[in-house]
Amino acid sequence: MKIKQLGRTGLRVTEVCLGTMTFGNQADEATSFAIMDTAVEHGVTFFDTADVYPLGGTLDVNGETEAIMGRWFAARGSREDIVLATKCRGRMGPGLNDEGLSRKHIMKACEDSLRRLQTDYID
Repeated sequence: MKIKQLGRTGLRVTEVCLGTMTFGNQADEATSFAIMDTAVEHGVTFFDTADVYPLGGTLDVNGETEAIMGRWFAARGSREDIVLATKCRGRMGPGLNDEGLSRKHIMKACEDSLRRLQTDYID
């Protein structure tokens, strides 16, 4: 697997990134675990997610993709081997600051993502 530098960040990532937007909706937890296991077996160590995943879900399932990934990290003990990207902006609740790019939403989104992903950092 080819490794590339990600812009000016200093991060070195695999040329292929695993997108996870279907985990928890189209792909159940067991399938999601199998997909992540297969990606790692083939040298993919760059994973992308978002707080609003799985796509096609509703507010009550937003964040489930990150929660599945967190359980996978806990089960596999492989967090340090993965470059993890996530995103925030989308609606996560009914409140005024439950979406968008206000400082309040970004800070809460990051804290919530860290909790769901069972990690203390996002790359």
